[in-house]
Amino acid sequence: MNRIEKIKEFLTANPKDNFLRHALALEYIKEGNDADARILFENILTEFPDYIGSYYHLAKLLERNGDNTSAISWYEKGMAAAKAAKDQHAYNELQAAHEDLVY
Repeated sequence: MNRIEKIKEFLTANPKDNFLRHALALEYIKEGNDADARILFENILTEFPDYIGSYYHLAKLLERNGDNTSAISWYEKGMAAAKAAKDQHAYNELQAAHEDLVY
């Protein structure tokens, strides 16, 4: 059983487990399946906007696919969420990626 199948198996028991959903999205990216990864990241962040780790990966995915406007928006949403959560490390990573893209 590959990693994607194993994560999906775990998700059947806990379909809203954001750690597993995030891990599945990262596995999709490794396989070049950005479309399914994007859907997972967007679903996580729509349902749980305080799941800070997904903002960076979603924005990077969008940036890699040439959707810079959406990437900028997600970086900004992530910075706001990180600031609200007082997660300075995540804020700094999101800000650096945002600045690299914008400037």
